[in-house]
Amino acid sequence: MKTFRCDHCGHPLFFENVQCLQCGSTLAFLPDRLALCAVEPAEGEGLWRRKTPRGRKADAPHYRLCQNTMAYQACNFAVPAQDPNPLCVSCRQTRILPDLSIPENIDRWYRIEVAKRRLFYTLARLGLVAVAPPGGQRDGPVFEFMADTPGHMVLTGHADGVITLNVAEADDAERVKRRLEMNEPYRTLLGHLRHESGHYYWDRLIDEGGRVDAFRAIFGDESVDYGQALQAHYASGGQPAGWQDRYVSAYATSHPWEDWAETWAHYLHMVDLLETAASYNTRVEVPGAGADEVDDPFDATEKDFGKLVEQWVPVTLLLNSLNRSLGQDDAYPFALSAPALEKLRFVHEVIHAPRPQAAAPSGNAAAGAAPTGQAMAGREPAPPA
Repeated sequence: MKTFRCDHCGHPLFFENVQCLQCGSTLAFLPDRLALCAVEPAEGEGLWRRKTPRGRKADAPHYRLCQNTMAYQACNFAVPAQDPNPLCVSCRQTRILPDLSIPENIDRWYRIEVAKRRLFYTLARLGLVAVAPPGGQRDGPVFEFMADTPGHMVLTGHADGVITLNVAEADDAERVKRRLEMNEPYRTLLGHLRHESGHYYWDRLIDEGGRVDAFRAIFGDESVDYGQALQAHYASGGQPAGWQDRYVSAYATSHPWEDWAETWAHYLHMVDLLETAASYNTRVEVPGAGADEVDDPFDATEKDFGKLVEQWVPVTLLLNSLNRSLGQDDAYPFALSAPALEKLRFVHEVIHAPRPQAAAPSGNAAAGAAPTGQAMAGREPAPPA
């Protein structure tokens, strides 16, 4: 995630900011520009426009603040004035919320939406989701954020274009508990959403994109029974010997779908961290490596996967070294093998391959239907007993 600057005073801004701490300007993220901007009231009830010190065009676009900003202070995205939807392009993806009359659920929902907006930004930068769907529609996956109830445990996963997340994952203590139960070195809200979005885009880019044979050549045959594969994975302890030789994570060994989703999430980790490094003008030279410096680390249109990897390695080494200096565990607890890198290359090439223009946003079909009885792909909250 890049950092931004206030276009009124130039002060550094961060993605979740709603007010500039230097000039006091109201801030809003404008999805059609993929930029966090200072805004000011415009003519018309509830309308805003970009706030610039000079040179603003008289016909500058007008916006409304997302309804979730007005009602809950839970969003900082704006909505183009001509868009009939009261929700922004990110919030309208969420179909089911937990019971917001329970105070802790409001905080959980807020944390999840922050992570989801970060996912939206990266997907938009990669051209995988529309920043301005026509007619107030939504694009991309549909989300359901739900809490456990007596007799019903919510499983985090994906089915038929719908991503379900147990809101307990927003509680740090609960998430750490589950991370230990699942033997996972890395478990975050954003990581969950990236992983589940991988299942969604497997449907869109691999199955519907006619790439199943190419996928099987690298990841294996996904037609093997998914439920049985997960049961076998957990029964073995979830840490098969030698998994590091071919996979990005131990969980990726459970089934080709999970291998894809874990690799997809890892790729999104990669491009987001490199964009962050670029926004700070980071230059890294690995000790003893001569003049191998990071140069312009991230470009959403970058086609050379080898260049991304060359930039990625020194940044992760620096990141882990900084964490260790503070007495923290490695922020990036992974070592990528050559087969894992080839899987990442496949994801990279699929994302950057030309795609036909869809007649309608891809999330609409899923928006009106609940998940069916098909297997839900994704992490379960705890291994079976």
